[in-house]
Parts: sequence; structure tokens; C-alpha cells
Amino acid sequence: MVARRRLAALSVVVLLAGGALTGCDGGGGAAAAGSARPSPTSAPATVSTPTGPAKPTDRSPHGVLLSAELAMQTARRAKVSYRLGADAGSGPLFWAPKTAMQIKRSTAAGPQELIVVDTVAYQGGDAATAARQGGRHWERFTVPPGPDGHKEVPYAGLIDLLNPVEALAAATADGVEATLLGEEKLDDSTVEHYRVTTTAEKYAAAQTQLSQARRDGLRAALAPGGSRTLTLDLWLNDRDQLVKLQRTGTGDSGLADDSVLYTDHAGALLSAQAPAETDTVDTGVRTVPPTAR
Repeated sequence: MVARRRLAALSVVVLLAGGALTGCDGGGGAAAAGSARPSPTSAPATVSTPTGPAKPTDRSPHGVLLSAELAMQTARRAKVSYRLGADAGSGPLFWAPKTAMQIKRSTAAGPQELIVVDTVAYQGGDAATAARQGGRHWERFTVPPGPDGHKEVPYAGLIDLLNPVEALAAATADGVEATLLGEEKLDDSTVEHYRVTTTAEKYAAAQTQLSQARRDGLRAALAPGGSRTLTLDLWLNDRDQLVKLQRTGTGDSGLADDSVLYTDHAGALLSAQAPAETDTVDTGVRTVPPTAR
């Protein structure tokens, strides 16, 4: 559709240098997102902070969600705080122009950090990794190339579940109807609550920018237990930015129950930075399943 074709024309200042993706020159370290309250930041005068496209005149539920898709494509980054089933984590996420994240997450072995900068991942940052790797706190790795030979993004399945543009693409796909449930309070902000019913197959099929293998992995991650339907609840702020996403679905042997909060949209100080090489061990190539958290 026309609105989607316009996404490529939107631009924002994002710097990728020295193994780091930052929101602006000299951006600070990552901070976890622990609240659903949007936290606007003021960028230096030399930085262009995106304000998002003008709201469309079509304010039907479908039209508003199209506007939200454009707004999140423009933002290109935010802090996320998520719960995907029993797994949880928080930190900065970049979904364009390069993929990056720096997530502090809970694991069975204790707290751990995961950093992804384009096609390279770093895992650890904890005492257990240092003990295992002779004092170095981080394990660096890549994943096998795709069927076409191109390098793949590690933990792509997790990134696809957190990516707000993908959720909104699914919510505005052909044949999917959206409903406005009304205004609600989220922390101190007034938000609009929308609901869409779809399926894991339709959600994955809407991601035409992804490879077939990655869409297949996303479909599997969205439908634990063979969920037949998938309900998307989306809360938007007064700038049509997605501030909360919830996915629920029930299958014969399990259920989908995911929640993601988005704050600090287009934050100038957001950063995902590779650790120092002197504190890193290269562990080569790993296979990361699409359901890995």
C-alpha cells in the first residue's frame, strides 16, 4: 500500500561506528526500560531528532494504526521492557537502519546480558562467564549464514518479537480488522487502546522484508502449542507511537502470552555497544533457534 512504500523515504540520524549503534554522537550507555511512561529526550542542537510524520486525515482504527506504523518506522529505536512467556528483559532496541540491542535479561542461571550489533552477538557480562572464560566476561559469536549465503542477525527471532514495526505491519495487513476499545490511563498518560485478531501465519506473512526462513521462525515463535488465533492489543500515545504491545493466543498444548513496553522513542542517548575486545572471547559460530530468548 502507498503508506508502506513511503516508509523508505523517512530518515533519522543513527550512527554505527566502532562496534556501537547510538542515537547520537557521544551517546551514553544503555539504560533499561522499566516503565511504560514515554520519556522524551532533548538532543543537542547538532542532532536531528525525528518528530514523526503528520497524522493522516483517516482516523479510522486502520488509518490510525497505519500512522503508528509510520511513526515507529521514523523513531527507529526505543527502550523496551518485555515479558515473553516466562522470559523477561529490558534495554535499548534499534530496528533500523541496522539491527542492534543491548538487553539485560533473566535466565535460569541468573541475570545475563545480550548484545547484538548487526550480525555479531555478545553474551555474558557476568561472573559465571568470566569463570568459564579465564576472566573474560563476554563470549562473541555469529550465526550460520542464510540459504542465500548472506550473514544472518543473531537472535533474529527475539528481535522480530520485539520489533514494533513488525507488529504494526501485522495489525494493518490486508484482511485484518482493527477495533478501537477506547481511551485508557497508562501510568500518567492517556493512551488509545486498539485490538486486532489475526493468526501467526498472517502475522509472519506480513513481514515481506524478511527471508522465508526468518518468517517461518517467527511463525513458530508466535504459536507455541499451535495457537490458532492471535490477539494483538496495542496502546498508542498522542503521537500515534506504540507504547505497549500485548499478544495472546491459545493452542492445543500451550499459549502465547507476550507483553512489550516501549519508551524513549527515538531517544538520542540510546546505545548498543560491543564490549572491549580485551574482555571478549571469540567462540565462533553458533546455531540460535528462532524461539531462543
